[in-house]
Amino acid sequence: MVDLQDKGHCPTLEEIGEYVKNPVFLVFCSEMKEIYKCREKIEFSSCSWERGWNIKFKKSGKTLCTVYPRESYFTAMVVVGRKEQEAVESLLPECTERMQEIYHGTKEGNGQRWLMVDLEDVDGVYRDVLWLVEIRRGTLR
Repeated sequence: MVDLQDKGHCPTLEEIGEYVKNPVFLVFCSEMKEIYKCREKIEFSSCSWERGWNIKFKKSGKTLCTVYPRESYFTAMVVVGRKEQEAVESLLPECTERMQEIYHGTKEGNGQRWLMVDLEDVDGVYRDVLWLVEIRRGTLR
């Protein structure tokens, strides 16, 4: 089993998938690459808040979302900045109650909200995350 705290070994996406033990993880990663034509970048974070290996999905130098592996689920972080705020807030009433709670419960700092969304199923919240990524990419307004 891969050690996500071992800075000396960069795990593959498949190794991270084995750690997560939830098929939704690899489905999400595959959708990110196929739908948004972006690449994953596996990076080690030394940040005390989220130390360890994570996956950034980037398009044209912009991070669309960052994935933090957990055991049996994963957390997708999507940043909602000033440019995305209006589009996100107009879409929010169509989102799940859980996503609305996450959005309103996330403090804004420097004009941004860093939404941390736990995913373990392909459900409404999963769909909401893809909508947020779409807005972040600039293709859903």
